[in-house]
Amino acid sequence: MGRSSLTGQGSGSTSVNQQQQRVVIKNRRSETLVGILHEAGSKELVIICHGFRSSKECIPAVSIASALASEGISAFRFDFSGHGESEGSFQFDSHLREADDLRDVVEHFSNSNDRIVAALVGHSKGGNVVIYYASKYKDVPMAVNVAGCFDLEGRIDAWFGEGHLRQIRQNGFTNIKDKHGKILYQVREENVKAWKVIMQTSALSMRSDCRVLTVHGLADKVVLVADSLEYSKLISNHELHVIEGADHEFASHQKSWLRSL
Repeated sequence: MGRSSLTGQGSGSTSVNQQQQRVVIKNRRSETLVGILHEAGSKELVIICHGFRSSKECIPAVSIASALASEGISAFRFDFSGHGESEGSFQFDSHLREADDLRDVVEHFSNSNDRIVAALVGHSKGGNVVIYYASKYKDVPMAVNVAGCFDLEGRIDAWFGEGHLRQIRQNGFTNIKDKHGKILYQVREENVKAWKVIMQTSALSMRSDCRVLTVHGLADKVVLVADSLEYSKLISNHELHVIEGADHEFASHQKSWLRSL
């Protein structure tokens, strides 16, 4: 693969016969992980990770997989445990557990299907998982972080509503509820504080020969561009692409941001 480039590095011809296959993988906790393989016939494989409370069916994951397959590069998008079709319970502070899921997926394809995992791509929280994974296992040549959050504490009230950060500081936690008042999950102070430390440590310990590309929309109100600038400061082999006018989902800028890959 060329420097910081995913598309345009496949077999050299556009794949018109790409197939989508449902793949089921058991993780180390004996939970079933469900994913979709966009088979383009390449030995190289890109694994795509979705964001917070999302799934493999989110627009960015589907768009990336389809774009890669059309360039002759096979791609796999899957649901983390506790999301989508995969088994397991949802937990707020789960990016370390999700990195274990990702490890199990990487090993499944590397060991059982004679694939080469050429890159990992993560959207939003998936970007955090990809950076953490790459820094820990050091076995992928490229990691793509699409609008991953660096400073969770600064986004608590924006995500969950005014007053939640104050509750965390006063009580050590806050309950996130649905519109009927049912508690969905807790956000605990230790999780919030650990997030930035983990991401900072991961960025600083990234292997220098692992190319890291961060893509962020300038109009993103969910995760601010400032977070991507922090990754840019800390990761040695790093490129930052900011897409003018794009929001967190890149809803109206699919072609623009896919050209960054």
